[in-house]
Amino acid sequence: MHILFLTDNFPPEVNAPASRTYEHAREWVKTGHKVTVITCAPNFPKGRVFEGYRNKLYQREELDGIDVIRVWTFITANEGFYKRTLDYVSFMISATFASLGVRKVDVIVGTSPQFFTACAAFAAGLLKWKPWVFEVRDIWPESIKAVGALKIGPVLSMLEGIEMFLYRRANRIVTVTHSFKTVLESRGVSREKIDVVTNGVDLTRFAPRPRPKALADQLGLTDCFVAGYVGTHGLAHGLDTLLDAAQLLMAEPEPANIRMLLLGHGARKEALVAKAQEMALNNVIFIDSVPKSEVADYWALLDVSVIHLKRDSLFTTVIPSKLFECMAMGLPVLHGVEGESAAIVTKEKVGEVFEPENPRQLADALLRLAKDADACARYRAAGVAAAPRYDRSNLAASMLDVLEHVAKPAAEPIPAPQ
Repeated sequence: MHILFLTDNFPPEVNAPASRTYEHAREWVKTGHKVTVITCAPNFPKGRVFEGYRNKLYQREELDGIDVIRVWTFITANEGFYKRTLDYVSFMISATFASLGVRKVDVIVGTSPQFFTACAAFAAGLLKWKPWVFEVRDIWPESIKAVGALKIGPVLSMLEGIEMFLYRRANRIVTVTHSFKTVLESRGVSREKIDVVTNGVDLTRFAPRPRPKALADQLGLTDCFVAGYVGTHGLAHGLDTLLDAAQLLMAEPEPANIRMLLLGHGARKEALVAKAQEMALNNVIFIDSVPKSEVADYWALLDVSVIHLKRDSLFTTVIPSKLFECMAMGLPVLHGVEGESAAIVTKEKVGEVFEPENPRQLADALLRLAKDADACARYRAAGVAAAPRYDRSNLAASMLDVLEHVAKPAAEPIPAPQ
């Protein structure tokens, strides 16, 4: 089977969509399938093309047996709704044209978070008369409304109309959470066309390891209890809560030797750095994004991982993929996200849940865990034991089953999905 996969994030980018697509495609190639990925020049999240790449009309490479086609896009930083939308639309157009040159395709996949990539997959399916699958990683544009990037009005109504059109026209939908499936069903999408393949972790890359001493010394973290956030510093993540918790820790009469490390980039990064300086937070360290090969070293610096999203009903449907990496690394989790992901933390006993946007609860949990080595050890052991249940190779096989099922009738004319 030849799978054509459209995504505007792909390695060497290190965000969750890039990792999921690459790790799935790698496994599909191992089982003998051909995978072609159409993507853009790597530039996320800073909007600067990575060293060794150019933003050209068309360039081709191979990565672990995956045929990768990179197309030109309007590149901008991960901030500003209208500029980002121009980026998405340019990829949609370029990817659609590039798909015309990919021969003998059996099934096409377009992945969110935003749906313009799915628009390209729909167009490619139409032009090639092949089935296409919409992989839903985010309920978009609802998510941009939730963070205040777009107000209710004609633009939002138009985007929601396109969103529903794509759900109806997809031959199959794959969501990354059961909650997403429930949301789509409530909006009239047939449950029979929706499959759930959650995020997971590449166990070949993430496993417990000792704290890297040289890196800890370099960052002044030796003999500290280190809490860390690793990931995008975006509007949805509410990372001001972490800074407010750090301020509360500094105000403790007998403050523990706790440090807060924030690694990554995003629309809120500069504002967060400025706020930390204004608050004189000497217990907070900011680190820019690092190559994928180095991420696990920074995870290994941590005694506990903080996962956080703003308090909004939409985010109760989200499962941050970093949760599974923390499990595999044996990192206790302090989880400031309500809903399905919080239920996983509780069920697997890999950490503690705190109320989103509640810095007092986060600070109290950090103080407690910094003094409770036994609790940390229990959470570490539970995470390592739970991680194989979310092994990416098994999840890739589940999604491959979906794609094979969709591709079966490809030799015959495909009726337009209703």
